[in-house]
Amino acid sequence: MLDLFCLFPEEKHISANEFRVNEGIRVAEVRLIGPDGGNVGVVPIKEALKIAREAELDLVEVSPGANPPVCRVMDFGKFIYEKAKKEREARKSQTKIEVKEIRLRPKTNEAHRGFKVDDARRWLNQGHKVRVTVKFRGREMDYPEIALEDLKEIAQDLSDVASIEVPPQMEGRTMLVVLAPSKGGAKKKEKPEQAEAKDESQA
Repeated sequence: MLDLFCLFPEEKHISANEFRVNEGIRVAEVRLIGPDGGNVGVVPIKEALKIAREAELDLVEVSPGANPPVCRVMDFGKFIYEKAKKEREARKSQTKIEVKEIRLRPKTNEAHRGFKVDDARRWLNQGHKVRVTVKFRGREMDYPEIALEDLKEIAQDLSDVASIEVPPQMEGRTMLVVLAPSKGGAKKKEKPEQAEAKDESQA
């Protein structure tokens, strides 16, 4: 039986029991698929093994639940390598979504807020969600409308790349909003003059 792990030790996450190979296939007969993908038919296991050896390939059981089991003549090492490669690529393509956070105060100046919005835009474009929080201290709790207005403006500034997932709300002494990347990707923001021209053309 082919010692796969000697050839590909880095692929040990693939179960050795996932496939039976060559002499490890202990049945009387199999439905054989040839190296060219053609259906050879039902043959004794000894004949299937002979065909695989003559082709200098492996006999791999690909459908053990069938009656009789389906086996294919192939390069098992190459097959497992390609399978592992596809699994790695699939894992890489799965973007890990994180919830990033920007923290503000009720009286955060425009320049500092602009930097925070730029950070949020970058994270949203990377596919992450963004939690925007405004922390109140002391008597600042008496003026929640200031923070609410800030959160609304930030959500509007980012409306071309994000939608509101959790609307503005209070959690203790913190007001927050959660933004999620737009499903359709970034939308081109219209300049005020473009919007006016569009409205005039539709009038």
